[in-house]
Amino acid sequence: MTQSRPKPRATLQNLRVPAWATRSYCVQASAAFTSGVGNAGAVVAGTFAVLATGGSGSDAGVVAGSRVLLAMIFVLYGGAIADGMSRPKVMVRANTVNALSQGTFGALVIFGEAQLWQMVVCSGVGGICQAFYVPASEGMILGSVPYADSGRAFAVFRAVLNSAQVVGAAIGGLLVVAAGPGWVLVFDAVCFVAAAALRAFLPPEVAVRRGGATLARQLQEGWTEFRSRRWLWVVVISFGVINGIVNGVQTVVGPIVSERSMGGPGAWGLALAAFGAGTLTGALFMYVWRPRRMLVTGMSGAALLALPSAALAFSSSSSVVACAMLAAGIGLEVFSVNWMMVMNQEIPRDRMARITSYDWMGSYSLVPLGTVIAGPAMESVGPGPVLCIAAGSISILCLLALLVPDVRNLSRRDHEGQ
Repeated sequence: MTQSRPKPRATLQNLRVPAWATRSYCVQASAAFTSGVGNAGAVVAGTFAVLATGGSGSDAGVVAGSRVLLAMIFVLYGGAIADGMSRPKVMVRANTVNALSQGTFGALVIFGEAQLWQMVVCSGVGGICQAFYVPASEGMILGSVPYADSGRAFAVFRAVLNSAQVVGAAIGGLLVVAAGPGWVLVFDAVCFVAAAALRAFLPPEVAVRRGGATLARQLQEGWTEFRSRRWLWVVVISFGVINGIVNGVQTVVGPIVSERSMGGPGAWGLALAAFGAGTLTGALFMYVWRPRRMLVTGMSGAALLALPSAALAFSSSSSVVACAMLAAGIGLEVFSVNWMMVMNQEIPRDRMARITSYDWMGSYSLVPLGTVIAGPAMESVGPGPVLCIAAGSISILCLLALLVPDVRNLSRRDHEGQ
């Protein structure tokens, strides 16, 4: 009688980091998770911080809006700067200044001295930091892994970002209740300090160094590169409108419909949790799938973002809406990972940050407008028509993008530069 051999026990020594996970990639993923946890908590605390100092809902909107506005104003300059100097230095400096602004914001709230203009300034400084950080970060992560393994690497990175959102929102909500919103903002500042410390260890050789060209010249080069690629500006314009619609539904229409016909905030909380679960599922799905037609796959996934609006329009079941949100989360990550793969394949390294800045500005510029018009539109014609228009618009935009040959025919190459 043969004796079965015992299975080896799982130990830390048995764990292996994938070969494609370079030092730069691992540092960036760790830092992104750290700062992402703090940011997600700060989003939860921001509105409560304004209200805790005696401000109104409109004041909270002004504070949040100042961050978005200044981020949009400075993001093109951020992209040009990131392509012209060491990207790790740009990220470390942006994180450091953001830590100071959030720490100041939190201290003002804790000690009860915060005035509206001070909160607007702190939030606006955070927006400027974001404008410099985002192009540098995306430009660097795209170049930190071997081309052949980029799909898996980007899928894992997106899963890390989504996990940070879930963890940060939970921590932020608990801290607001237990200690107050000011301490959540201080926690965000500490996370930025930790992220800056991690990014200080990024290999300097990954950074792009350029010289001789003026800032205006660099911006012009970025714009020329952006508009010369039809697939790029078609998708960016489409997502500018889609993001505005989705944000209006998720932040305004959805919660109101939930309150009126689905049982209240708990039902909408379930829907948002399902969306978060969907983003994690989609990222894991893309870890094992390498589609040939990346933009066809991505825009097909993006079409699933129409499902929550359709579900809210035609059903009052929280389960149905949650399932639609789950599918939308999966679709969003299918698009996001494929978009990162396309950018990695098609955009020259020395112009990546500037292209990213145009992409980011175009994709998110209509988000504030979507939030502003969602409420009045719903009160004017009712939630049903607004939600039907939202679902139809998202579907049509994705279809129109796929009708463009440059979008439909762009394919994955087996080797970089082929």
